[in-house]
Amino acid sequence: MSLFRKKSLTVLLAQAADNEKGLKRTLGAGSLVALGIGAIIGAGLFVRTAAAAGQAAGPAVTLSFIVAAIGCAFAGLCYAEFAAMIPIAGSAYAYSYVTMGELIAWIIGWALIMEYALGAATVSIAWSEYLNILFDGGIPYSLCHSPFESFTNAAGVHQQGIINLPALFILLVITLLLIKGTAESAMVNAIIVFIKVAIVIIFIIVGWQFMKPENHTPYLIPANTPPVVDQAGKVIADYSGWNKHGWGGVLGGAAIVFFAFIGFDAVSTAAQEAKNPKRDMPIGILGSLVVCTILYILFGHVLTGVASWKDFVDPAKGREASVVYAISTYMHGYKWLATSVTVAILAGFSSVILVMLMGQSRVFYTMSTDGLLPKVFSALHPKFRTPYKSNMILFVFVGLFAAFVPGSVAGDLTSFGTLFAFVLVSIGVLILRVKSPNIERPFRAPLAPVVSILGAAICLLMIVGLDKDTLIAAFAWMILGLFVYFLYSRHHSKLKNPSDILPKAKDFN
Repeated sequence: MSLFRKKSLTVLLAQAADNEKGLKRTLGAGSLVALGIGAIIGAGLFVRTAAAAGQAAGPAVTLSFIVAAIGCAFAGLCYAEFAAMIPIAGSAYAYSYVTMGELIAWIIGWALIMEYALGAATVSIAWSEYLNILFDGGIPYSLCHSPFESFTNAAGVHQQGIINLPALFILLVITLLLIKGTAESAMVNAIIVFIKVAIVIIFIIVGWQFMKPENHTPYLIPANTPPVVDQAGKVIADYSGWNKHGWGGVLGGAAIVFFAFIGFDAVSTAAQEAKNPKRDMPIGILGSLVVCTILYILFGHVLTGVASWKDFVDPAKGREASVVYAISTYMHGYKWLATSVTVAILAGFSSVILVMLMGQSRVFYTMSTDGLLPKVFSALHPKFRTPYKSNMILFVFVGLFAAFVPGSVAGDLTSFGTLFAFVLVSIGVLILRVKSPNIERPFRAPLAPVVSILGAAICLLMIVGLDKDTLIAAFAWMILGLFVYFLYSRHHSKLKNPSDILPKAKDFN
């Protein structure tokens, strides 16, 4: 049987329309926008901004955000068209199944594990680190680090990690919340989003008074900027490359801050739980992108105005805790704001983990209803109607990673999975426009050929730009996925018996 057998759009729409046994439709446009903001505003805002400014763009990091937002907008428009037309859980996986066939759908579904599951694990490890910062290092090293990590302090005392308990704790809390219900999860996410956005806005308003015009002059990093070395004589920043100064630096900065936008696509995984997906999904996806872009630009402008971009060159100095550093060094009398920023970062991480775990469970849910994964992943709680068994399995998988593996291991694998999804969704819109031109499209991406081609091309370029080790690890993960597909999924696919699909469309759950 063909590896590229496609799922009928008629069946998929019937599956989306059958809400009697499926996921509960409880999310409105506001909740979807909040989900998007919850996934987007996290570490990217507080860390990537300073990294891009110190490494490539300088004060022009604001322009880098605009460039990155344009690239995301292309993919966002394609996601919005698909999500409004096919309001079903599964996101890029479901869209690829209709347009490019089962094997490609499986590959993208497998790749999304890198974005959602590994992303949630990595962010939970970062959550643990910032919790320790909030407690002034009061958590024992052994209980907040992987057994593969160790540390020797200035007094020569060696410390060895055993397990990362805070990371496990936040994963457990969020998993229980997701099992309780989508509406409850969305409400908690909305509260978290309000808190962190409020603190970001407060920093922008208060920090505006402390900006110095000289910090924005020159706006672009000059071509003759000398390299920066640390106390040991090691070069930590070299601005000789074309993408490290001037307008090239703006593009280089865009590649860095692009990953601060990752997460808006997770909104599309909740399409089957939207009250009015034809209207609400485009609002949720594009609305969250617009809100976050505005906040990012204002935030970057204020941050590089309060502190010079040169302060963010050395990671040991100001880059990793850039906002806290800027407040503590240049905004005297606002120590409370520095503490609030740390709380906002923890809140940001929490909402990112929530949306990532929710997105992954919904992708698994749809893959399971298609027969490509065991039925346990689509089992719904009898009362809450959430894929609770999938959530529990994810907690074990993600929890093991977070508790016992260093966060650096994931590297840019999360970004690979996201960019790969962006490429296929962009191409998928173009394919469906050609093959099914008359199908109802509640939302149409404008200039579809241009938007689709540019969206796919930009994301492909960013995949090529990932480091060699990340690409090798991603390739190995994909090979493992192919083994799973040929040994299990291909033989259990519901498309194996096409004659049974339409009559049983309501039994997919």
